[in-house]
Amino acid sequence: MSKPVVLQVGPYPAWDQEPLDQAFDVKRLFEAEDRAAFLASVGPDVRAIATRGEMGADAAMIAACPRLELISVYGVGYDAVDLDAARAAGVAVTNTPDVLTQDVADLGVAMMLCLSRGIIGAETWVRDGSWARDGLYPLKRRVFGRKAGILGLGRIGFEVGKRLAGFDMDIAYSDIAAKEYAPDWKFIADPVALADHVDFLFVTLAASAETRHIVGAEVIKALGPEGMVINISRATNIDEEALITALSNGTLGSAALDVFEGEPALDPRFLDLDNVLLQPHHASGTVETRQAMGQLVRDNLTAHFAGQPLLTPVM
Repeated sequence: MSKPVVLQVGPYPAWDQEPLDQAFDVKRLFEAEDRAAFLASVGPDVRAIATRGEMGADAAMIAACPRLELISVYGVGYDAVDLDAARAAGVAVTNTPDVLTQDVADLGVAMMLCLSRGIIGAETWVRDGSWARDGLYPLKRRVFGRKAGILGLGRIGFEVGKRLAGFDMDIAYSDIAAKEYAPDWKFIADPVALADHVDFLFVTLAASAETRHIVGAEVIKALGPEGMVINISRATNIDEEALITALSNGTLGSAALDVFEGEPALDPRFLDLDNVLLQPHHASGTVETRQAMGQLVRDNLTAHFAGQPLLTPVM
C-alpha cells in the first residue's frame, strides 16, 4: 500500500524527520529551488501538509493541493494558516498546544527577571573588568511585590500567572471575559487600563485579525517610562513602530521580545536599543518540548489517515 503524500513546508529536527519519512511519502518543499514549480508538480498528490507555526499554509498552497485533507502545524500558533481557505476546501487543521505551555511560560518569566535585574549587562560587567575597575554594577529594579498584567489568560498566560504568584506579585489580566480559574487575580477588560495598572505587561494571547497591534501606542503609553512589555505570543500582537518609538524616546521603559515581524530579519533599530532584551523565537526551544511537538504533529497525521479523531483540532 502506498504511503499518504505529505508536503513538508519547513525542516524538522532529525528525531522528527526520520519517523516522518518512515510513515509518509514526504515531499520537502523547503529543499526545492523553484518552490512554485515543485508545488505544481507534487501538489495534486498531496493529502496533508506538515508545517511550522511561523510558516503556515497560505491560500495558494492550499489551492495547489486539491486532494488536501489536513494541515498539521508544528507549534501552538496557526495564524499563518489561511483558515478561510482551509475551511472552504474542507481541510482540517491541527496544532500542538499544551506540550509547549510550560516552557514558554518559563522563558517569559526568565526574560522579565533577566531584563529587570540587568543580568546580561552584569555578566559583561564582570567579564570586561568593569567590576574590578569601576566597582559595583549600577542598581536595577526588583520584581517581587510589583504589579504584573497578563494580556490573554489562556493556557500560557495562566501558567505565567502561576509563576508570578511565586514572586508575591499583584496579578491582573485582560481577556474576553473573566476566568473562573483565576478567582484571585484582578480582571481588567480594557488592555489600556490593564497597562496603566501594572509594571510588567505579558503578552500571551493568540494572534488573529482582531488582536493585530492590540499593544499599540495607547497601551504602550499607559505602561509608561518605568513599564516593561514581555512578548511571548506572536509579533503581530504588538505595533513594532509604536514600540520602537516609545523605547527610543523613553515613554516606555523596556521590552523583552521573543518574536519579531519579518523574523529572523528583525527591524535593525532594535539592535541599537539598550533597553530591549532580544531572543530568537525560542520560547519552546527545549529538547523535551520540541520532541513532544514533533510527536504530536505525527500523531495527528497518523490519526487522520487511520480514520480516528484528531488529537488537537483547531477546526
